[in-house]
Amino acid sequence: MSNRQTKTDVILIGAGIMSATLGTLLKELVPDWNITVFEKLATAGEESSNEWNNAGTGHAALCELNYTVEKQDGSIDISKAIKINEEYQVSKQFWSYLVKSNLIRNPQDFIMPLPHLSLVQGEENVTFLKKRFEALSDNPLFQGMEFSDDPGKLMEWIPLIMQGRTTNEPMAATRIESGTDVNFGALTRMLFDHLKSKNVDIKFKHSVDDIKRASDGSWELKVRNVDNGSVERHTAKFVFIGGGGGSLPLLQKSGIPEGKHIGGFPVSGLFMVCKNPDVVAQHHAKVYGKAKVGAPPMSVPHLDTRFIDNKKSLLFGPFAGFSPKFLKTGSMFDLIGSVKPNNVFTMLAAGAKNVPLTKYLIQQVMLSKEQRMEELREFIPNAKREDWGMVVAGQRVQVIKDTAAGKGTLQFGTEVISAADGSIAALLGASPGASTAVSVMLELIKRCFPQQLKAWEPKIKEMIPSYGVSLLKNPELIEEIHTSTGRALGLSNELQPAI
Repeated sequence: MSNRQTKTDVILIGAGIMSATLGTLLKELVPDWNITVFEKLATAGEESSNEWNNAGTGHAALCELNYTVEKQDGSIDISKAIKINEEYQVSKQFWSYLVKSNLIRNPQDFIMPLPHLSLVQGEENVTFLKKRFEALSDNPLFQGMEFSDDPGKLMEWIPLIMQGRTTNEPMAATRIESGTDVNFGALTRMLFDHLKSKNVDIKFKHSVDDIKRASDGSWELKVRNVDNGSVERHTAKFVFIGGGGGSLPLLQKSGIPEGKHIGGFPVSGLFMVCKNPDVVAQHHAKVYGKAKVGAPPMSVPHLDTRFIDNKKSLLFGPFAGFSPKFLKTGSMFDLIGSVKPNNVFTMLAAGAKNVPLTKYLIQQVMLSKEQRMEELREFIPNAKREDWGMVVAGQRVQVIKDTAAGKGTLQFGTEVISAADGSIAALLGASPGASTAVSVMLELIKRCFPQQLKAWEPKIKEMIPSYGVSLLKNPELIEEIHTSTGRALGLSNELQPAI
């Protein structure tokens, strides 16, 4: 079977939320294109997109303090929060379009309304939160945000966190009701079911071992059947590498110059899950705290209500850790294998720069269950050891590259790397990833299909009414989107006008 060669228009590598989103967008824009998906595992959404591999999803920058940085002059920079919120509104518009067009059903299986809170302790942090609240609450995207440093009010908002507190240290929280909880595993599976019904060829248990450019400019993939070891060759005009942490090695194999001088730094994680339904019932919110000094942004402690398998769950974390694997199902040699002559100095520079981070990750790995319980008790003073179990989170691979900030800079975020001719693109990085998937894939379409973009724009605008428009400059459009997406997705708390 090794000589079987199959030609297709588009190949998507990895059956996660990114490939699901790109495939669904392309099927709407050009229904007659042939799309093939290769996924190493047995089902869709099993790695980074899986609901049990994320401690708390539905990022709209409503409560994550690391998206609003205090500048030297004491003012708060909210530009990143605005960008992420606008991108999340784009995702909600696309999901609403899919529901209204009957392409996916039962939105409550993947999205639920849930208040988002930021919670801080200590005078300095309370001052910071108040300033952040003042900077955001005037903004139409963050309309409806409330601030309180009154213990009585906090008890009303977050009873589980406030019960049994003995400290007199000042505390404050902001709360916004229009937050959501998103189950990206469920959404990914729904989108792949939809793609299958549109004749997209989805090949599970197929691993892409190599990618080479053919003489005619197309891409040739060497694909191995995981079950029987047989090898097939597949060619396509366009390839998207959306394999989570596994994207970097495949990008390197493609040999495109844009993929050189880039490394990856894997960070693993653990979180705690509550096994006692009585405790789960007492909390109904996503509550984000402030990262400890020296901790990376992805280890901001948070206590999240999640809806998984239509059941309410309570997750706390994440505790960061280190593993050289690039995927949860990856190999211990992933990190070493990703070091190439063109990125070795970038990787070494990153290693030298990030000694405190490495030290922090090692300390986190060494924590005992009791030490983790102590961290949890900073959130839930009365937490009992027997009520909580541990879950291993998905692997995240942070991008390392040479930037204006210097050689070997560790990037926190999501990044698309594409060839100059737009024939191949790879998605690298981590959070806020899934929540901004639609914006990230629209950006990829713009970059990789510039010739078709003009013809596609009317359809894109039908799917995403705010496409190409700054929401911030059009507050009335924000109100319209809140109302229409709230109705389509069943988010009753968004039916009140946002303004």
